[in-house]
Amino acid sequence: MFPSECEEDGALPVFAAFSDLMACVLGIFVLFFVWVVSFEVTMASDLQRERAERVQATDRVRALEASLAGPLRAGLITFVNGTIGIRGNVLFDLNSAELRGEGNALLQEMATPLATYLAAREEVLMVSGFTDDLQIRGGPMRPYQDNWELSVQRSVTVVRALIQAGVSQDALFAAGFGQNHPVVPNDNDDNRAKNRRVEMQPVPRPRPLELTNQAPAPGGAG
Repeated sequence: MFPSECEEDGALPVFAAFSDLMACVLGIFVLFFVWVVSFEVTMASDLQRERAERVQATDRVRALEASLAGPLRAGLITFVNGTIGIRGNVLFDLNSAELRGEGNALLQEMATPLATYLAAREEVLMVSGFTDDLQIRGGPMRPYQDNWELSVQRSVTVVRALIQAGVSQDALFAAGFGQNHPVVPNDNDDNRAKNRRVEMQPVPRPRPLELTNQAPAPGGAG
């Protein structure tokens, strides 16, 4: 057996194994490259869709702000980052949850723009009531036990007025925060008047819970 023949016989399997290895590496590289390209395309599509949704959301907020231009110019409401604020003395007398005529007229004017805005989004409007830090006491002339109860009742009154004016009932809910979360310190009469307010803020619509492992009904099988 000649040495050259031995070298050739030994080289063929090594070269074949090396070729197979390179083919595997190339295949892995091609798969990785295809995955990267696919991932980038998906990311670009998602970013484009997200930008479009943000533009649409911004347009809707601007449209809502434009439709409320009258109350904004009159100083009856504020509009900051999509949240509407209404001074309490526009809507209610001190320690009262009964709408004033001016407040009712304002809510009637706001109802249609709010209904239009909410109909185009998977959101509901949280109507929140706030008070100052001066505690009230219940009694014949003051039916509310404390600021918590007064703030809740004011937000409920606003929700009912908006429903009567045409806003869908399932697009609204009421919340009361009492004297918590003041916008300015409660250190003078003017600041306390600013803290007596109602705010309207769009929030994501709650999704119904999917109940699992429910207990069997009485008398049922199992």
